[in-house]
Amino acid sequence: MKITGIWLDLNKAILMEWDKNNKLSVKRLQSNIEHFHVVGGSGTRFKGGPQDVVQDSKYLERRKHQIKEFFFRIAGQIKGSEALVITGPAETYLKFAKALKSEYKQLDSKVLAVVNNDSMTDNQLKAWFLRFFNKNLNTDKKKKWFYKQSAVIMIFIIRIPIQ
Repeated sequence: MKITGIWLDLNKAILMEWDKNNKLSVKRLQSNIEHFHVVGGSGTRFKGGPQDVVQDSKYLERRKHQIKEFFFRIAGQIKGSEALVITGPAETYLKFAKALKSEYKQLDSKVLAVVNNDSMTDNQLKAWFLRFFNKNLNTDKKKKWFYKQSAVIMIFIIRIPIQ
């Protein structure tokens, strides 16, 4: 069994995956989405003079294809997961969840939650995902998955010298 936590925004995606041996692997995917700043036209010194027309639809269509390609790459990385949680700071994670519902129905059935979250360090993100999965997986999966994690934490706590 493999569980995956996905944090994403328009610039990157961070995938944290735990395998059945409770081994963590972290993958980072850059989005390669261009950030367009459309500036229009050449004006004249007279107010209301002629200006060039800017084709916004061309930029928006290109951006839409880049986002779709980014989601395709993420979906390819998480195909073997049995439980997913999707999080992020803006609306990209919502668009990804919507894309899973429409285009990747097998993966959509494995999504436990879609949660709004701020930017975090890797350690904060790992702790957040572990807390989430520990609280939200059913008891059978939780026993299998987090028994080792709990045992490691308990050993660490016991080995701390008391002064």
